[in-house]
This record gives sequence, structure tokens and C-alpha cells, in this order.
Amino acid sequence: MKMNYIKKLILVIPALIIVSCHDDLDQTPIDPDSFTEADVFVNADEAKGALAKLYASLALTGQEGPAGQPDISGIDEGTSQYSRMLFSLNELTTDNAVVGWGDPGLPNLHAMSWGANNDFTTAMYYRLAQEASFCNSFISNAESLSDNDEVKAYIAEARFLRAFAYYNLVDLYANVPLVDKVSTDLPSQSSRTEVFNYVESELLEVQDLLKESGANEYGRVDKVAAWALLSKLYLNADVYVGEDRNTDAVTYASKAINSSYSINTTDANGNGSAYDELFLADNNSNGAQKEFIFALNFDGNQSRTYGGTTFLVHASIGGSMDASNSGVNGGWEGLRTTKALVNKFDYAVTAKDADGNPTEWSDGRALFYTEGQNLEINKIANTFTDGYAVTKFTNIKSNGEQGNDASGEFVDTDLPVIRVAEMYLTYAEAVLRGGAGGDLQTATSYINELRERAIGDDSGNINSSDLTLDFIIDERARELYWEGQRRSDLIRFNDYTSGNYLWPFKGGAKSGTAVESFRDLFPLPSNIILINTNLKQNPGY
Repeated sequence: MKMNYIKKLILVIPALIIVSCHDDLDQTPIDPDSFTEADVFVNADEAKGALAKLYASLALTGQEGPAGQPDISGIDEGTSQYSRMLFSLNELTTDNAVVGWGDPGLPNLHAMSWGANNDFTTAMYYRLAQEASFCNSFISNAESLSDNDEVKAYIAEARFLRAFAYYNLVDLYANVPLVDKVSTDLPSQSSRTEVFNYVESELLEVQDLLKESGANEYGRVDKVAAWALLSKLYLNADVYVGEDRNTDAVTYASKAINSSYSINTTDANGNGSAYDELFLADNNSNGAQKEFIFALNFDGNQSRTYGGTTFLVHASIGGSMDASNSGVNGGWEGLRTTKALVNKFDYAVTAKDADGNPTEWSDGRALFYTEGQNLEINKIANTFTDGYAVTKFTNIKSNGEQGNDASGEFVDTDLPVIRVAEMYLTYAEAVLRGGAGGDLQTATSYINELRERAIGDDSGNINSSDLTLDFIIDERARELYWEGQRRSDLIRFNDYTSGNYLWPFKGGAKSGTAVESFRDLFPLPSNIILINTNLKQNPGY
């Protein structure tokens, strides 16, 4: 049975930590620290149990498994799960994905026409604010046991998770309330620079308090996670605060790369590519786990949710696809991709259909289902066959067996949030942007490692002269699509809202069109603005 730290502890989390009552999103808004619950920790074991909730708050949605007592009301509970909403905001709004469903506010995401009342942008704010507040409560209570070395490490993990929540907030919303203490006062608004500086300072402090690389059980972060998140923060510093921090991005990406983590090269299912092993149902044990610096853990029996990889697998199945090939009991006929992503694999096409559209690729990252699917999208809504389907995530183990849930409803596959391959790409991009301490030859070798893993040989390798920023943004798409990265990448390259790069139905136009630059940020929830007069809405909303 697949069991890791979070799955072992999810049923024994102290009740006072997991119970949280919230008003509906469309009623009284909740400021970040009003999520917290008081509790007194009596020993290190109880503290460890409570720590699990901080991880679970990102993976799960409430108190009764997939549905029943949601942490956040006013939106479908499965939809409110962190990584599902990250997909909605960072993938559905880009060239990587479209969805055919008509839930209120959902079609506006790919069309880039959302407003301040959008359920998805609102719920994500609350999810992240809740995570920060759970961390505040944990830290406040655990400090009474801070003379215990294990509890000190737990507090460091909580501080990392709080910094991670604020990293997301600064990326998605920019100017948010910064609350790092338990309080019932309406918070003031912090600038993007203030939040950036806070995230940076917290990560710099906890890097020496977290356990050594690989010392924690699978499912918990160590100091490498702090290095990796710092590298991501510094890579985006020009966007966030107008500062060139590429040298720091090189430094911390290198530290992560040179840790005990490494890219997975194990082809356990023998299909010629080790890439797909990263997204199988046993990716916690098939060799892929050594690449995961920070991952959200799922189990079809022990930690059920309609978000996470259950969403990614079910929602991407439809048309003539056989759901059993993905280890689940049916498809939700929602998610597909655009030709903009598919065409990034043009160099690897090995077969085409009668109309000249690609159907097979030598690059193992091109995990598309084409039978009965149209490359061109003429209609997004209720037309699953418009756009290629994506088979990147599956509930099949390396040995071909289905995941743990015999019904095929819930998926086991863990979801990488930060992995070593991203550090390779961060290093290369930061070097190209002038970051000192790295070199182009090393950057090229990192890229070629990824391409050799995907193709199975060196036929796709590049020379240092081929490694440009234009190449990097496309290589990030090829390696990291559907992993919650794309919007942030496009913004960093000035391709998200501008007319520099168009994709099908960007801005609601079939061929794509530029949109207003204020959409580089999402709005603060309109109802929270009404309640807390300390807050000012982001421009344009």
C-alpha cells in the first residue's frame, strides 16, 4: 500500500487544528489570519500530527475526504484544491490548456476576461490565505515546545510552507496583506516589494533550520526546497520588484542541483523514456521521487480529493479515449491543449495523419492523444475533440497495474511542485540573462540531459550556440506543461498579455489577440475589498 508522511497522519491530525468554519466566498470575506484555530500542543508527536495539516491544506480540501466539510465554501469543494486552482490560473489562461466546461467564471480564464468577482481567482486567494494562517497558528502553538530539536525542524517546515503561500500570493496578486502572527485585526496592505522581501528573508533563515537534503521522510520539505524556491523567486525578481537577481538564481539553482536530488533516469515501465515515470501512480517509489524537491502527495484510498491528479487524469479523458488505459473509471471530457504547445515538438514528429497533422513524436514528453482529435480548435465549449488530449498524468503504475482505489475514482499519482528538471532550466535561463557564477557549457549540458531522457538518445542534443532565451521558453513548455508554471513563465518573457505571442482563443479571439497588461495580475476578491478598507484593488479591476 502506498503510504507516506501525509497519508499516514491525515487521520490523526488534532481536531482543533483541522476544524475551520468559513463564510461563503460570496458573503462575508475572510482576512488571512481569521482562518486560525487555537490549540495547545502538549508534545512533539502532537506537533508532528498538526504539521500534517499544513501539507494537507495544499493537497486536500476539507474534513471529510473528497467532499462534505470543505475548508472553503462558495465554490465546488473539489475545485477549491490548491493545485487544481493553480492549474486554472497558471495553465488554463495560457497556450497550454483549454477546458470545455461552462462553470461560471471558468470560460473567462482562457479568454482572459475575468473580473474581480471571479470564483476561481477569489477561491485561490482564500486557499493561500488559509494556508498562511494555518502556518501562523501552528508556529504560535509549537513555539511552546521549541526547546525540542524535532519541533524546531517542524517550525522551520511551517515557515517554509508559509513562505510558499506568500510566494504564490506575490506572483498571482502582488500587493497583499502580510500577516505572520495570529491576529483578529483587519490587516493593512503590503506592497509587492515588502512581500517579496519577507519571502526571501524567511527562506534565507529557514535554509539552515530545515533538515539536510533527503533527511526527511518522503512528503516533507528539507533545506533543498528553500534553495529551490529562492531560485524561483530570484528568477522572477525583475517582474516582482524590478531587480536583476539572476546571479542569485544561478547560486540557489546550483545548490539544489548539487544536492542529493537528481533527475530520474529510470525507465521502469520499459517504454524507452524515463520522463513519463514522473507522472505514474507509483511515482513516490519508482525512482521519480528522487527528482521531487517538493511534491503534493495523493493516494486513491488514504487522501481523496477531486482536485490534484484525480482532476488532471479524469478531466483530460474524453472522445474515443479508453479511461481504463489511464487507470480510472471514466473521463470528464474537459481539458485539452492548443496547437501552440503541440507545435513546440515539431522537431520530433515521426508520423502525421492524412491532413498532415502530427500523430507521433520521438520526444517522450509529447504525451498527446490524437485519434479522433482535431489539432485546430474551432470551439472550446462542449467540444472535447477540438484540441489534442493530454496523457501526461495517469493512474497506472510502472508495472501496468491500476492505482490503489479499486473503483478507479481517485488517483494515486503525486504532483511535483518543484523538481530538479526545473532547476536545470532555471540555471540555464539565469545564465542567459547574465547571472554570474554559472556558464553556458554547463547550462547546455543540463538541457541535453533533459532531452536525452525524453528521447532516449542524444539525437535531440543542442550546441551552446542553440541555447537562447527563445529556446528556453519553449523548452520550459515542453518539460513543464500542465505543472502550474506557464503563466509565470510567459509574463517573465513579456508574452502573456502582449501581442508578441498569440495562441488559439487568447483574449477570446480564435487566432488570439493581445489583452490589457493589467491582466498580468489577478484581482483581489471584490468582497474582501468591501470589508477591509485598508486594501486597494489591483489596477484595471
